[in-house]
Amino acid sequence: AILEMLARFSEDLASLQRAIRWGDGEKLFDLFTRTRAVRRSIIEAGQDIDVPDFGRQAVEHPKGS
Repeated sequence: AILEMLARFSEDLASLQRAIRWGDGEKLFDLFTRTRAVRRSIIEAGQDIDVPDFGRQAVEHPKGS
């Protein structure tokens, strides 16, 4: 699963690099429009707050574990 995820990330990154290199403004605009919508939905769902680690409580493990 991790290799699949990394492969997808690499493909997406290569696509972004191509769009920048070739000056494909329409593709870049579409990408950033989609990612803006994702960010806004995360904020609306209350899953992004302005505190370290998004407010998650760190779990402390006993020493030696």
